[in-house]
Amino acid sequence: MQGSRFAFGPFVLDPGAGTLLRNDDPVAIGHRGVKLLAALVERPGEILGKAELMDAAWPGISVEEGNLTVQIAQLRKLLGPAADGGEWISTVPRVGYRFTGAINQLGGVRRKPLPLPDKPSIAVLPFVNISNDLEQESFADGLTEDLITDLSRMPGLFVIARNSAFAYKGKSRDVREIAEELGVRYLLQGSARRVAGQVRINAQLVDAASGDHLWAERFDRSLEDIFAVQDEVTGKIVEALLGRLRAPPSLNRPKNLEAYDLCVRARRLMDDSPQAAREAHLMLTRAISLDPDYAEPYRWLAINHWMAEVHSSGPTEPARKIALQLARKAVVIDPNDAGCRWILAYLLAYERSFAEADAEFAKAIELDANEADTFAALSDIVVLAGRVGEGLEHIAKAFRLNPFPASWYYLTLGQAQYAAGQYEAAVKTLRRDETYRTSSRRFLAASLAQLGRLDEARAEAELFLVANPHFSTRHWAATEPFRDAPTLEHFVDGYRKAGLPE
Repeated sequence: MQGSRFAFGPFVLDPGAGTLLRNDDPVAIGHRGVKLLAALVERPGEILGKAELMDAAWPGISVEEGNLTVQIAQLRKLLGPAADGGEWISTVPRVGYRFTGAINQLGGVRRKPLPLPDKPSIAVLPFVNISNDLEQESFADGLTEDLITDLSRMPGLFVIARNSAFAYKGKSRDVREIAEELGVRYLLQGSARRVAGQVRINAQLVDAASGDHLWAERFDRSLEDIFAVQDEVTGKIVEALLGRLRAPPSLNRPKNLEAYDLCVRARRLMDDSPQAAREAHLMLTRAISLDPDYAEPYRWLAINHWMAEVHSSGPTEPARKIALQLARKAVVIDPNDAGCRWILAYLLAYERSFAEADAEFAKAIELDANEADTFAALSDIVVLAGRVGEGLEHIAKAFRLNPFPASWYYLTLGQAQYAAGQYEAAVKTLRRDETYRTSSRRFLAASLAQLGRLDEARAEAELFLVANPHFSTRHWAATEPFRDAPTLEHFVDGYRKAGLPE
């Protein structure tokens, strides 16, 4: 993303790109480290409280203070001493931290504009919570996410995915710059306030090319009418962009607002740490108990069971069985939800029910051709089926719909590049900070090995095994949904060359 960069000593920090350079060489700094350092250098000399810093690094997630202490210690180790021999980051006892170095703010590096699609294109920017209650932040986020989902299901529209839209949360940016970076013409902006059973929503549709406002409206309603308001906003936008409303089949809506809130909060934790996965599990289980006929928590809980076992070195048979049951339940409750469909399709592929999986993927795309996660998941499955070119096309489409995606997109892209023999490209992809240090390291090790860079490959394999001590190539090959023997042998060959255990 375009934005300011910050120079201090030999370092240049680019928060938008998530990079830190020392004398033009990349520094291996994690996502949380970038967020913390950015918060500090943006306000040099000021004392930032611990709560404020934790919110910057773990937005919307409750974490222990010890996590902040660990991250600050890691930052100090990465940065080393300042020119005067002191520390770049000083501790203010019992209060927080401050950045003590001199900062030179640099101009941003422009990201190459993405070409516009051949249909009306839109991004829904995160709605601003204008209530005095920070607890209502999840309500504003949920409203944004639901509008993205509702619009993406409309035939004739191109809609940017949630993850990329939320890359702009809390940032004040020119609408033209945002539209260029996301490759869309229109932006929906708004605010939300929820107080004492009432909601006030302001929304405006902007043509980023001209800066004109095509439509704007304020809604004052009872909280019970929130989903009707969402439908009304969606209808107004579609009417403005397409001239007519062509409503797709209706989605399953929650009957219990507490269950809805829990589901919104759990969404944020799905691609994070094992601790976050456990928190999400509790929220989703509670949501189902409150509203057993609400489909969304079932599908997220299905992925939660799957990912909890992945964090523990791979989905076990019991976890896979539970995940599949939950995914099937979600589709029964809401057969029109593309998210439920692709999750079921993905899990079915791992059960070797390939015909049913392919049919579910096809149905998911029919229901929502803008669901980026569908194409990313489908890329993973078709690559292992030996249809590597098709897999590369699917992951490219996923990135176009979601230019700032979750880390697993890079893992999937790197896997496809390895399968295609594009080893240099795979190394570049898998060394990106977004995915490096995850289980994608196995593909990085294999790619380096195929390039003959065996020392680097074995180092990456060893680092992978630190987090995955029970990994074996034999078990991985037996449990991944391969449908093509040469593709399987290609991966096994790379693993063996990298020194991963049999």
